[in-house]
Amino acid sequence: MSVDFQSWVAAHQARFEEVLRGLLPRADISPQRLHEAMRYAVLDGGKRVRPLLAFAAGELVGAQAARVDVAAAAVELIHAYSLVHDDMPCMDDDVLRRGKPTCHVQYDEATALLVGDSLQTLAFQLLAEHRLNDDAARQLEMVRLLAAATGSRGMVGGQAIDLASVGKALTLPELEFMHIHKTGALIRAAVLLGAQCGSDTGRGSVSAEQLAKLDHFGKLIGLAFQVVDDVLDCEADTATLGKTAGKDADNDKPTYVSLLGIQGARDMAQRLHREALEILAGFGEAAQRLRELADFIVLRKF
Repeated sequence: MSVDFQSWVAAHQARFEEVLRGLLPRADISPQRLHEAMRYAVLDGGKRVRPLLAFAAGELVGAQAARVDVAAAAVELIHAYSLVHDDMPCMDDDVLRRGKPTCHVQYDEATALLVGDSLQTLAFQLLAEHRLNDDAARQLEMVRLLAAATGSRGMVGGQAIDLASVGKALTLPELEFMHIHKTGALIRAAVLLGAQCGSDTGRGSVSAEQLAKLDHFGKLIGLAFQVVDDVLDCEADTATLGKTAGKDADNDKPTYVSLLGIQGARDMAQRLHREALEILAGFGEAAQRLRELADFIVLRKF
């Protein structure tokens, strides 16, 4: 590929920031405080890993960039809503996110609750009002996919398990089950939504077999993402993380580090990384960005 990975990431991050600015309600539209808080929670922060995965999957199938923009935005809005709610006193009770005060600290708890609600519904509004696939049935499947990844059998369900597991010693299968839902479901959805933004004919077509492989890749890299997060929570400082370091240990939450130790968690991340790359072997050069993102997810200050 002509553009190196770092340049590709920087270009997509910058362009996507403008996409988000355009899709979010303006802060001068009533109710102004809510819209201002929504923009505060979403803009100017985060590595945008999930949107980058959607862009890479979209490139794999030759999807139109404008279509992937909307799908990636929907995923990122869901992610941002989950962070706003997770940080609230009734959940993880944190004061720092992406290097700045959390939404409920900057505004108030009621506003933060409404911000999360509004970002979630905006995500589905975007999927419904923009054409993302030439086949209406395929686009409807995209809506269903994001809803399933978000709800009680996806991200929200994983968060419920997480809250119920404080102070408990989980087995490795139990911990994986929790994070396949809490963290992995939305990462898998990002990959699949990006891939589904192509047409059903020509280079933009994607077969059921290819989608299954991409889903497996997303599952593996989603788990790897969480394993690395657990390691970084123990080893990195608050300034590096952009959120409170050591929070999981302080709250007596089960993690891959508490279960496997630092080295065991590192080894698991490397194994998941290898398996994820093996899944992509059949896609050839078209999957290079997905491979590079897998490297980035596992090797970030690890």
